[in-house]
Amino acid sequence: MKIPLIDLGAQHQPLMKEINSSIKEIFENSSFIKGPTLQKFEKEFAKFIGTKYAVGVASGTDALHLSLMALGIGPGDEVIIPVNTFISTAYAALYVGAKPVFVDIDENTYNVDVNMIEDKITKRTRVIIPVHLYGTPAQMDKILSLAKKYNLIVIEDAAQAHGSCFKNKKAGTMGNLAAFSFYTSKNLGACGDAGAITTNSRKMADLLIRLRDFGRLSHTQYSEVGINSRLDTIQAAILSIKLNHLNRWNEKRRQVARYYHLKLEALNIPGLIVPQISKDCLPVYYVYTIRCKKRDKLAEYLLSNGVQTGIYYPLPLHLQKSLKSLGYKKGDFPITETVSEEILSLPMYPELTHSQQDFVIKAIMDFYAKN
Repeated sequence: MKIPLIDLGAQHQPLMKEINSSIKEIFENSSFIKGPTLQKFEKEFAKFIGTKYAVGVASGTDALHLSLMALGIGPGDEVIIPVNTFISTAYAALYVGAKPVFVDIDENTYNVDVNMIEDKITKRTRVIIPVHLYGTPAQMDKILSLAKKYNLIVIEDAAQAHGSCFKNKKAGTMGNLAAFSFYTSKNLGACGDAGAITTNSRKMADLLIRLRDFGRLSHTQYSEVGINSRLDTIQAAILSIKLNHLNRWNEKRRQVARYYHLKLEALNIPGLIVPQISKDCLPVYYVYTIRCKKRDKLAEYLLSNGVQTGIYYPLPLHLQKSLKSLGYKKGDFPITETVSEEILSLPMYPELTHSQQDFVIKAIMDFYAKN
């Protein structure tokens, strides 16, 4: 049996008739950039998240970058982010000339350790970017309290958290702005790169709409220096179709996760830890990540038996060559460094069957019986 980490074919197959019809209509109208199809998706996504506005952009990275641009963040400013995240969270700060300041993670949730944030705040701190890693929200109440105390801006990195909730509030509604990615593998994924920014501010939404299009006021007039980061119409149409299924897909992911929990915990394998979810959180399981001993050997064994896995992320940001100029070194973030050597993401997608999960679980059991 071959079990991929994610099976996009299984997701797309039942949607192909509707997707092809939408793409055909776009080709017939030759409306490939902006226009009513994009506006329709933006309104639908804002309604789904629970904000007044959503602004479609070219990627999740651009969503972060444009958010910082719109807020006037620049040289001399500091942006606090968790050290255990995808590298674009840090790059977005660098793109505007600001300095990313890393914080270690909570060993149970793998999200930023909110108790460590305050010590990182300086006179230069302007923004906190909490990352809702793996589809589980960060502890936003404590983060928002710190932001209020120090007059800071909060940008949610919700790239992996479409539909997740913290204390009944959806990811993307709690900060000043929120950045979403629609990369192909995400819970709501395009068929290429795409992203969005959510906000309740009309002024901010209008500014972002200009900034994503070179700072354009009209066809020939420009009010700000912007970038080229438009969400194209074909991706918007596909996302509109998929959005109708997202709640159902997220619930299926939670069912898959519950089955993994039940079966893996019953194995009583020393050192194997299933995801720890706070009662305040409703996760959407972008990935299902365990901690385990002999991680690399287990991953090799699973692959040799047809099971694909992933690691998010094997090398923490402070040890990346491209971020060496920030001055961090090995040992600065011990929890992240330990966790990064033990985390392993198992196959996770709404269409995953119990028989497929049983195959994965048996392979894990067999590995530890032999090792």
